[in-house]
Amino acid sequence: MKRASHERSYKDPVCGMEVSYLTAADTSEHEGKTYYFCAQSCRQAFDAEPQQYLHQHRQHGMPPGHSE
Repeated sequence: MKRASHERSYKDPVCGMEVSYLTAADTSEHEGKTYYFCAQSCRQAFDAEPQQYLHQHRQHGMPPGHSE
């Protein structure tokens, strides 16, 4: 199925699936930003530990959580 060009998609922060805000199974707000999810189970995982799924920009080749 093709999306309309005006329909914006978002990446589900838990599973990485592209989700339309029109067809998202669930949403959650965190620190003033709305996140869209493909399923309630992804939203529940996000709500339990949002910092696990929100990655700060990191240098290529550096594993998450690694700092020098």
